[in-house]
Amino acid sequence: MDKSWQVVCIYLLTHMGLIFFLYPANIISSTDEAHWIPIFTGVLFHILVVCLYLKGLSFFPGKDIIQIYTKAKAGTLLKIFFLLPIFAYFMMAIIISIRAYSEIITIVFLSNTPLWAIMLLLLVITCYMAIKGVETIFRTGIVIAYLFLPLIIFVMVFSFQNVDWNYIYPVWNSDFSFIKKQDFFNSFFAIGGGYLFLGFVQPYFSYQKKKIFLAIALVVPSFFLSVYVPILTYGQATSSTFFFPFVMTLDAINITWLMFDRVTIFFLLSLITFIMLFLSLVMWKAVRIAHTFIPVARPSFLVIFFTCSIFITCLFIPNWSDVEMLFSWNTFLRFYVLITVPISLLCIGLLSKKGREHGV
Repeated sequence: MDKSWQVVCIYLLTHMGLIFFLYPANIISSTDEAHWIPIFTGVLFHILVVCLYLKGLSFFPGKDIIQIYTKAKAGTLLKIFFLLPIFAYFMMAIIISIRAYSEIITIVFLSNTPLWAIMLLLLVITCYMAIKGVETIFRTGIVIAYLFLPLIIFVMVFSFQNVDWNYIYPVWNSDFSFIKKQDFFNSFFAIGGGYLFLGFVQPYFSYQKKKIFLAIALVVPSFFLSVYVPILTYGQATSSTFFFPFVMTLDAINITWLMFDRVTIFFLLSLITFIMLFLSLVMWKAVRIAHTFIPVARPSFLVIFFTCSIFITCLFIPNWSDVEMLFSWNTFLRFYVLITVPISLLCIGLLSKKGREHGV
């Protein structure tokens, strides 16, 4: 069954949830001017790896990356060199996301709620949706899109209320030192965190590869808006002092005819639902990989075990500086997965095609 539009919707929602929180601060900290250069660099990287990823998957219609790696020649080695790092990357992504977004929720609107309670709530919802499976996650995503995307668009339009276009200058910066900064590397958590699900859903339903590029076209403006709206509102010097620049920009919006005092809360609640969708999808993918190594274990038990393990791990992360340290530690693993997985799928696909042509 073709579910291209559902895939496009999930692609859009999960990326938006990742972009508007942590990504702006990373980019603003990576350079003092011409922020479009690091943004464009990341977006170009994103498009390139997605193209390679889709091209590799196209050689194996109806198969996911687990089947591709396990059924290829030297399948055991491929499982160790690719599936295990992907699994580790997924678990790290869940731990970092749960801890980081719980901190955000505490800072913005639940200051009196214990951090462990927020983390537990996020994990319980993630666990429940992962147990229900990918079809439930996708149906939930469609409902969330209908409920919250109009609100997101409304807020993004009014976020330009206080901009000063003079802050856009200088447009060019010949100093590319941002490439060596850890903040720029951390921004790839949002750039490369959401597309890997495309290689896991093919056994359950199909999608048209060309519509993924529509999803990319819809996501790309979010990268630029999340950074440039705070800069055009406060300037580089002030924006660089904020933990969450885009959120602080929304706090400055004044809509007299709106019945609610703060649109920030509704925007954040929308993004939190997107993040829970992303986390449930990542948990489901991690469990699918774990099940290939431990086939006797029931997936539901694996979900519960991973949920408890992640919760305990998050309790041992005391403050925000440790979260940032986890981002740094995860850099090598992140780039290893984002670069080697698309390239390896492409190579396996080309070798498989060559073998079929020669009757091997």
